[in-house]
Amino acid sequence: MVKKKAIFFDRDGILIKAPVDKDNKPKSIKKVEEIQYVRGIKKIVKKLKKKYLLIMVTNQPDFKRNENTLKNIKQINRKIEKDLVLDDIYVCYCKNDKCKNRKPNPGMIFMAKKKYNLDLNSCYFIGDRWRDLGAAKKSGCKSIFLDYDYNEKVLYKPDFMIKNLVGCLKIINA
Repeated sequence: MVKKKAIFFDRDGILIKAPVDKDNKPKSIKKVEEIQYVRGIKKIVKKLKKKYLLIMVTNQPDFKRNENTLKNIKQINRKIEKDLVLDDIYVCYCKNDKCKNRKPNPGMIFMAKKKYNLDLNSCYFIGDRWRDLGAAKKSGCKSIFLDYDYNEKVLYKPDFMIKNLVGCLKIINA
């Protein structure tokens, strides 16, 4: 059986714009009406879809922290999935870093690998946080880091760095 290739996308900051708090740290939106797509994402996913499965992988601990409802998070994710024609979505609601699925742990990527028979060495993970880089590294995917210069330490070295999302097309053979 032929192994497949995928592009894993973080949600907030990569597929949709992430609001930034007063400490220059990104936050998740709370309602579907707040969705604003990152500039160029619709063209990017259309081009990548020709050769790759497109999978969103996101931590959404706001539910467990009682900062958002499961209904709101699911509505947001469904709209993104439909609008961008994603192949699948994996969500971890945990706030506990020991959870195998919570990025930087690679559990969600491994679930996708099993479901879609992926060759992780041929996959990319596009993210804007250290957790995304960790999940990519621990799973064997190549990491593409969109650096928004957030006020947080980047704990993993990315394979590639970009200053805007369109830059990923120069890296990925699409």
